[in-house]
Amino acid sequence: MNMPCATAMAGNRELTGRRILLGLTGGVACYKAAELCRLLVKAGATVQVMMTEAACQFITPVTMQALSGRAVFTSQWDARSPDNMAHIRLGRETDLILLAPCSADFAARLALGRADELVSLTCLARPRGVPLLVAPAMNREMWDHPATQRNLAQAQADGAQVLGVGHGEQACGEVGDGRMLEPWALYEAVAAHLSPKILAGQSVLITAGPTYEAIDPVRGITNRSSGKMGFALARAAQQAGARVTLVAGPVHLPTPYEVQRVDVQSARDMLQAVQQHLPEKGIFIATAAVADWRSAEVAEQKIKKDGDARNSFLQLEENPDVLATVAQSPQARSGALFCVGFAAETEKLLTHAQAKRQRKQVPLLVANLGPATFGKDDNALLLIDEQGAVEWPRASKQALAQQLVAEIARRLPDNLAT
Repeated sequence: MNMPCATAMAGNRELTGRRILLGLTGGVACYKAAELCRLLVKAGATVQVMMTEAACQFITPVTMQALSGRAVFTSQWDARSPDNMAHIRLGRETDLILLAPCSADFAARLALGRADELVSLTCLARPRGVPLLVAPAMNREMWDHPATQRNLAQAQADGAQVLGVGHGEQACGEVGDGRMLEPWALYEAVAAHLSPKILAGQSVLITAGPTYEAIDPVRGITNRSSGKMGFALARAAQQAGARVTLVAGPVHLPTPYEVQRVDVQSARDMLQAVQQHLPEKGIFIATAAVADWRSAEVAEQKIKKDGDARNSFLQLEENPDVLATVAQSPQARSGALFCVGFAAETEKLLTHAQAKRQRKQVPLLVANLGPATFGKDDNALLLIDEQGAVEWPRASKQALAQQLVAEIARRLPDNLAT
């Protein structure tokens, strides 16, 4: 089950300086808008809330004012606007409008271009450069009704971006499609929409986390990699406009928004998944800490301790090298695949990382001291290429991921650059 990436990401204040106009329409999902507002504000955004009369039946303007820190607009006749035209000013003083929840009734209003209350007026009067995101929320039968689907299709044809809906138990007691997306998913949609699309059209394949090499049914060889850096890179690449596939070892992390995830266990599993999803043209980023060795034989039953250490001695054999294999693939050798490797070391970081880059034959290798970063939310990186090395100071892994995605986009050869 996906859990809120945004809860942690919002702490980075990645939306500082951004202005969000949050519109609430009538539906019980208004309770989720409160948490969404909190996430947006925590991320540094200025959130202005506007509500329909129906929305005020489900959550009070006082609650939304407390969470946003700004007085809520509920009427087109609100005299706080100097020219008494709140519907004009609100749409021109924002970077993005998000309707969450958008009821079936309001979807019909959007499709018809109705303008008889503040929220619909503001949507109709918004400048063409201001994006409108719509988060539907309604009973499953209402969602499935041809009129609703027709109205949302018309709203999208008119320039709105209609987000998906969730599946599950609804307030009416029924189960099905129509639930509003969770606050974290809506946050991720907003953050992605406002990010520069420097990787638009690119296909990006990322490996993350450790691998697990079984010894017997209950024991195995693994490492302390948390996968956080790789997951942060997947999120940053998706926000930058790329189609992202994430091949993840055994970790307990939420799948980033709009990222295709493939879960694997062993190094051989990871190589197989990578080869299956390797794009003909694009970017490969190998952040996974792949086990170098595996047990030559996997016991069918738990190996028992019998007092003689000689009976428990492991015979090891070498695992395939995922990064080196991809770096020697036809796509990489032809220049159609830009490969980036990662190295986690415990000593002589620069020396070992330079040797690894040359051995793997990749244009860029990113190194860090493993014990200082495994499981943590921050990191310090050393970028190594044929010109030398550049050190990036410690920062959050998400901030470093965004910085690294920008660096990769800058380094792409002409035949890959968009």
